[in-house]
Amino acid sequence: MPANSAGLVAKTFAVYAKDIRIEFRNRYATSVVLMFAVTTLAMISFSVGQASLDPQLLAALFWIALFFSAMAGLSAVFVREEESGTALTLRLKADPTAVFLGKLLFNFTLLALVTIVLTPLFFVMTDASTGQIWAFILVLLLGVIGLCSATTLIGAIIARAAFRGALFSVLSFPILIILLLMLVTATTRALAEQPIGEMLMELQGLVAYAVVMLTGSLLLFRFVWRE
Repeated sequence: MPANSAGLVAKTFAVYAKDIRIEFRNRYATSVVLMFAVTTLAMISFSVGQASLDPQLLAALFWIALFFSAMAGLSAVFVREEESGTALTLRLKADPTAVFLGKLLFNFTLLALVTIVLTPLFFVMTDASTGQIWAFILVLLLGVIGLCSATTLIGAIIARAAFRGALFSVLSFPILIILLLMLVTATTRALAEQPIGEMLMELQGLVAYAVVMLTGSLLLFRFVWRE
């Protein structure tokens, strides 16, 4: 590995490790996101009761719960820097690319933890089909990557705004609406136990979305971060 690449990896994991240590210390983002996810899923389960729901409705409910959970906590990684006064130090000392990748990795870890908790509860509480569970997991992985790649940049944009929470959701939704529609369609096919070959269009779209958002966010972050 070239020296500059090795240096970037080391700096990225330094930023990531710092955020993990802070999160272990106060557990703010983890608690907020997990509680929001579990509460939302419990309310959905109590509302539908024992009714057998259509796979499309189940898919929509699942991604609604995960989307609003992401909105509740994924902006905290930059907001925390501004509130603690460490953002200026990062701007002066850290490579913007390493900052973005470290924050992205932290958000991915946080949202992956939520999905690990939320997904089994979803299947237990809704009695959804598990016939295409591996296709479901693949869609879930691509969805988490897409959500994190878009919201990490938006979190940096709104970190110094007065009404961060509302602004984060307002800016995120137009960017994520296409992703959410593809995720609901692909998840519907998985829950309906359709062959994975019938999901290829949605899977290709999810991969393309993740690549475009990751590339675009990485290129734009330097200008947002230095502003």
